[in-house]
Amino acid sequence: MVMLKLFLAFSKISMFAFGGAYSFLPLMEAELVQNHQWLDESEFLEITGITKLFPGAISIKFATYTGYKIAGILGAIIANLANLLPPVLFVMLASLLYSRYKEIPSIKAGFEMMQYAIFALIIAVAIQLVDKSQVFQLRHIIIILASFGLFFYAKVHPAVIIVAAGVLGAVLR
Repeated sequence: MVMLKLFLAFSKISMFAFGGAYSFLPLMEAELVQNHQWLDESEFLEITGITKLFPGAISIKFATYTGYKIAGILGAIIANLANLLPPVLFVMLASLLYSRYKEIPSIKAGFEMMQYAIFALIIAVAIQLVDKSQVFQLRHIIIILASFGLFFYAKVHPAVIIVAAGVLGAVLR
């Protein structure tokens, strides 16, 4: 029964996580912490932090961690299959439909509204991930603005910005 619950939970998460990595976090928190209590709030936040240390998709790291915690290696495999199956099927179907109907105004408008909802969710998650009591320290404001500028205007690769920020933080302590 636990394998079915893992499969359904991660399928549900991946079916509604539009817009990339951080759109998964509110869905994961609702499903893994609130609905199933597989993780508590502090563990969820710790795992969110740990996922930043390793390359790869956040959803895969959460599926692996949670699946393994709940049901061992088979649980990790089931959670990851559930995590990957809906997007694969959606992309296959979307490729077919998009190529045929992409110029229809209501389709364009629907995708545009989804982008703004995802934008809001990403901002909300970003705010949740930082220690709000330290955001207004001068060094943090500088790193936020510099990172934004380097990424948005200078088109510096995000990995370079992240590594540079980590090195700078370690040096400046």
